[in-house]
Amino acid sequence: MIAAIVQGVLVGGTYALVACGLSLAFGVMRLVNIAHGDLAVCGAYLALMAAAGFGAPPVLALVLVLPLAFGVGALLQLTLFERALRGGELAPVLVTFGLSVVIQNLLVTGASANPRSLDGGAFALAGFEVGGLTLSWLRTAGFATAVVVLGSLHLLLARTGFGRRVRATADDPEAARLSGVRVRPVFACVAGISVATAALAGMFLGLMSTFDPYSGGLILIFAFEAVVIGGLGSLWGTLAGGIVLGVTQQLVALWDVRFAVLAVHVLFFGVLVVRPVRA
Repeated sequence: MIAAIVQGVLVGGTYALVACGLSLAFGVMRLVNIAHGDLAVCGAYLALMAAAGFGAPPVLALVLVLPLAFGVGALLQLTLFERALRGGELAPVLVTFGLSVVIQNLLVTGASANPRSLDGGAFALAGFEVGGLTLSWLRTAGFATAVVVLGSLHLLLARTGFGRRVRATADDPEAARLSGVRVRPVFACVAGISVATAALAGMFLGLMSTFDPYSGGLILIFAFEAVVIGGLGSLWGTLAGGIVLGVTQQLVALWDVRFAVLAVHVLFFGVLVVRPVRA
């Protein structure tokens, strides 16, 4: 059981890494991005293209993928999300759902529907022992990356001038604008960070398992569940939510692997019953 809990914590870190951009976008802009999982899948495909075109290993592919993902996120905010956010509560959901469909069809057209994976080499297969437990270096690196990313975002928002502008804009965009904050660039940067973290998570998922153009839906479900369980807009809560999901999945798998994923969804439903979502 201890081994299952430890593995669940590591898996939960990956869930939290996927979910942190979703949490950030909602916490700052009140944007429920249905295409978040598909943008994560795009990160995996971009890393695959970098590996095929330049022979770059996944770590070096980050140098190419993350700046590109940040730029795409900022562009989406300025051209698409900004207008959707002015259209009421339902408009962002419909617009991002449409974006999800477009991304999936573009990926199918350009890369086919065949499952792919990223080659992590010996590192992806290697492990180490701690207290009699054998842990995967890749899973551990994914968890460590989640902690670093979430910690860095927390410090960015809490200790910097940019973070103060983000918090002011999240609390009251109109008041922030009247006090001299340029709201559009702030939202564009937040959207860029959200998509970049999604792409980073997609690369880790691509190293850990296969992916295809339709993988984004399942990724979104786990990310959304981690965000809701941890508390909407809370970065450290997102990490806690991801860990709860991962541990639940691993513990139930000890009993019957067929019910592992179902147990996660039942847990999410139970949390919604006890603590309904409030923006």
